[in-house]
Amino acid sequence: MLNRDQDAFGYALIDYFAGNATHYIVERDDGYFEAEEIARYVDGYAKWSTLEREAAARVRGRVLDVGCGAGRYSLHLQKKGHRVVGIDWSPLAVQISRQHGLRDARVMGVADLRPGHGPFDTIIMMGNNLGLLGNGRRAPRLFRRFHRLTSDDGLIVAETMDPGLTRNPSHKRYQRLNRSRGRLPGHVRLRARYKECATPWFDYLFVSPAGLRKLVAGTGWRIRELIRSDGPSYVAVLEKTPGHRSE
Repeated sequence: MLNRDQDAFGYALIDYFAGNATHYIVERDDGYFEAEEIARYVDGYAKWSTLEREAAARVRGRVLDVGCGAGRYSLHLQKKGHRVVGIDWSPLAVQISRQHGLRDARVMGVADLRPGHGPFDTIIMMGNNLGLLGNGRRAPRLFRRFHRLTSDDGLIVAETMDPGLTRNPSHKRYQRLNRSRGRLPGHVRLRARYKECATPWFDYLFVSPAGLRKLVAGTGWRIRELIRSDGPSYVAVLEKTPGHRSE
């Protein structure tokens, strides 16, 4: 859970809904930063991309929304009749999602999940939240945890970007540095900033479909479907490997 002076995204959301903010800053550990539009994290279904809508159509049963933010995905699925649990490490984001009507929103990170929180039929990680797997060492451990958290026919529906498709020279330099350090090319170290608030630095992972296949190998998951966009973004639908037992 973030302290008050660390909850940059949460404060940006509060100001956005008060009509006083449109962007917050995402900063990488090499000094690169971008201003991110807050609206993309709160827009309702009418403004969703085709990719997001197709991803939502794959969801079934009881849902865990990892990194729920202000609840845009959770609230849509709840309206469709799904039982949804939204989790986020931002207390203010969880507060906002509750205020907007999400019935079960919890302040917690992905590493806090335990088998007793399940079972879930679908785990969603939208808005590039597959990145919350962190890095190449942590990702297989979390996939195994997700296996224990889900029903026998459970799914993971997760959005990310293929880092190999970037045209940004700064991103390409960072990827070369990652390779020289023995990291996956799409492994980034980030923090969010808004006014005087800044989150702690954290690991975030962008991964290609081929890289994702390697990460899920032996974890009880396999790629069932890839939903692609015109750009680097895609959604992976993962299903359980027949006969695999949770550790």
